[in-house]
Amino acid sequence: MSFTPATLPNGKPVNERLTLAMLAAVQFTHVLDFMVMTPLGPYLMDVFSINPAQFGRLVAIYGLAAALSGLAGGAFLDRLNRKRAMLACYAGFCAATLACALAPGPGALMAARFIAGACGGLSSSLVVAMVADFIPPERRGRAMAVVAVAFPVAQVLGLPLGLVLAEHFGWHATFLLIFGASVPVLLLGARVLPSIRPPAGAGAALGPLAQMRAILTHPLHLRGFWLTASLVLAGGSIFPFIAPHMVANVGIPRASIVWLYLVTGAVQFFTTPLVGRLVDRHNKVRLLGVFTLGSLAAVFTLTNLPPVPLPLAILASTAFGIAMSSRFPPAMTMLTNAVGARYRGGFMSMNFAIQNLAGAIANMTAGALITERADGTLAGFPLAGLFAAFWVCATYFLARRVAALAPHAALPGRPPAGADAGGE
Repeated sequence: MSFTPATLPNGKPVNERLTLAMLAAVQFTHVLDFMVMTPLGPYLMDVFSINPAQFGRLVAIYGLAAALSGLAGGAFLDRLNRKRAMLACYAGFCAATLACALAPGPGALMAARFIAGACGGLSSSLVVAMVADFIPPERRGRAMAVVAVAFPVAQVLGLPLGLVLAEHFGWHATFLLIFGASVPVLLLGARVLPSIRPPAGAGAALGPLAQMRAILTHPLHLRGFWLTASLVLAGGSIFPFIAPHMVANVGIPRASIVWLYLVTGAVQFFTTPLVGRLVDRHNKVRLLGVFTLGSLAAVFTLTNLPPVPLPLAILASTAFGIAMSSRFPPAMTMLTNAVGARYRGGFMSMNFAIQNLAGAIANMTAGALITERADGTLAGFPLAGLFAAFWVCATYFLARRVAALAPHAALPGRPPAGADAGGE
């Protein structure tokens, strides 16, 4: 991928490739830490003797913590140097991940997951804000795709290795792996990431509470929050229970679950940059409509999958992963294009709070719908599929509502002069 030179808001040139690589590394470790709970589900449910609803709460606590920290971050992130805020949050994330690895029981693990979610959530919102700070709108789709590659890389490299470690050394080893990967990223980030000062006017005329109120009451921002919530409510009700469903209902051996994540991640590694290029070249709402149709088919197939051979299970999970993840680049690029720079850090922090709160709601909703039968199989997964399908459809219509207030945000190419100041 070829990029023209990028500059910071103050006009200073920045090494775009290196900066995007570092931001993708931050996102990789955060994504891996969040995603690893899903395939560890069968291990944790066995070791701690917990049911699906209890496991759903263990997954949800991460999102709830990120939501709370994100709401708080909306008041002050636009007043801080982006790099310093990133390093402080990421250092807390590293410490919390180590605490997860050393947790002696479910209570300690839940407390450590809460801290990891609070720090990791702020780090992830800062990643998106920093990308939008120095990448021009007409190329943000591809830049967002570079950062989004963290998801398939986590599946291809991190999750399989984490599962192998869990199988041979216990679930604690998986979190030690994440901690070992995070510390070098923290040290390199301190040297590589550019120093980005607060945007001009951010927080200067408004105090923290007034800044938060301005973000939370703007009609465009409110529509953006609903769009983000719908994205996550759809996938969050399915993803945490794919591994338990495949083991209990489809009949896939627990040791073979790693292949589902490996193949899905490998395919997404190639499809994610392609989606990013499509986002920059086409109307984002129309593109999201196409991905909505594919997502509906994938949701109903996966949640109603009967016992099948491993290759068919891999095909179903891969189609689901690709379809659902492809909805994020057009939607998130729309939001970064629509929201003005003076609110961007705070908006992304609150947006990530909404994202994690929605994920927690989806996890707990699915945990309530899915129950364990006497024979060990799971009931209710098709109901979770219907819940997901509703929000898949809602995402498209909510994207149209965002585009109605900020038409330039959905269009390809450079927006008209002054349009990037949307949300002001």
